[in-house]
Amino acid sequence: MDQTLARLEALGHRLPEAPAPVGSYLNCVRSGKLLHLSGGLPIDGERRVLGKVPSRVSVEEAQEAARMVILNRLAVILAELGSLDRVARIVSLGGFVNSEPGFHDHPKVINGASDLLVEIFGERGRHVRTAVGVAALPLDVAVEISLVVEVAD
Repeated sequence: MDQTLARLEALGHRLPEAPAPVGSYLNCVRSGKLLHLSGGLPIDGERRVLGKVPSRVSVEEAQEAARMVILNRLAVILAELGSLDRVARIVSLGGFVNSEPGFHDHPKVINGASDLLVEIFGERGRHVRTAVGVAALPLDVAVEISLVVEVAD
């Protein structure tokens, strides 16, 4: 069995089905050993985290949204590679927070994603990142996250 997937489940998480793209783009593109993933949204079936942080979505809810996105992105990786054990390293994370003017805790929100990656992958999950606030995100979601992953041979 996929050891990384078993660890994820032991931590109490489950992966959703890999979502289909909702526009003119691909979920991921592999170039050499790097897998570039499109931005994922905090949507899992009927469960969605929508609105601006912190007026409509609390920092804690936005952190949970960031974790939802990571599970969504891991589902895409699993569908593409067949095993999460093939992830050699999470290289980079781009985090976008749908935030009110004057909100400055974007890194705290994106820590929800970063911390989960380290919990699941250990040292392989440590990455560089960007955490920024934006005026709006698709479908009014609270968070969007993209990843670059190094693939093991």
